[in-house]
Amino acid sequence: MAAVTSLTTELAGTAAAKGPQSLRVGQRRRLNLFRYLMFTIFGLFFLVPLLAMVKFSLQGSRPGTWSLAAWKDIASYQGPPPLLPAIEITLELAVITSVVMLALVVPTMIWVRLRVRWFSRILELICLLPLSIPAIVLVVGFAPIYNRIERYNVSALMLFWAYVILVLPYVYRALAAGLNSMDATTLSEAARSLGARWPTVMLRIIAPNMWQAILNALLLTVPLVLGEFTIAYPLTYVTLPVELFSISRNSVNAGVLFSASTASLFFAFALLLLLSYVGRRLRRGRT
Repeated sequence: MAAVTSLTTELAGTAAAKGPQSLRVGQRRRLNLFRYLMFTIFGLFFLVPLLAMVKFSLQGSRPGTWSLAAWKDIASYQGPPPLLPAIEITLELAVITSVVMLALVVPTMIWVRLRVRWFSRILELICLLPLSIPAIVLVVGFAPIYNRIERYNVSALMLFWAYVILVLPYVYRALAAGLNSMDATTLSEAARSLGARWPTVMLRIIAPNMWQAILNALLLTVPLVLGEFTIAYPLTYVTLPVELFSISRNSVNAGVLFSASTASLFFAFALLLLLSYVGRRLRRGRT
């Protein structure tokens, strides 16, 4: 009788143990199904317009024919204004903005974290302030400055100062996440105890441990510069978005418009993959 009782108790315990486990498996399956469904919906939301743009850019002059003429016209389109110089200026602006942004923000955030922590809240408020100001309002403030600059026949590359302010909130959040993921104070104290100076601590100790955050900041900066229109257009500087808007007003060159827009999207996507690959290699190297 005791053996039957113990066997019944074991079976009941096994069933009770399997109950929550089977429940967790069912919840996990429903969660995965929900994730796949949402991924499919949002993937189609972005993919279908992109495929439509590619199809339109590959259409020939006659219905039912295909041609690469619109893609070839990206380099030969003469405007006015010409398309190729606008692409070059936009890419140069992306590089200059990224370099200036990193040179200003990274050392400042590290120095505030290590030496003047009481200033961190003020720095956060300053960096996040452009996020609460609409871009068109920023243009009103930039206009007198750039009107004075235009007297010296300066090119559109001077827009990088406005773009640095525009990307500052996103860059600050990305770099702050990188700083919060490490014990910067302990690393700096260890380096200082071994005789390292503060520039060495910032550039050779703290910054290399922030590579993933720096790559995320670049990933946020470059696409924003490539697609920025609100500031460049009122200030009458010809960048790629302004040039695409000018082409869109001329229906004869619609193929060039869609081919250039698709090429810029592909470039941003390729940059995303490249930075993700570099980030994974850096993580594996540190591991």
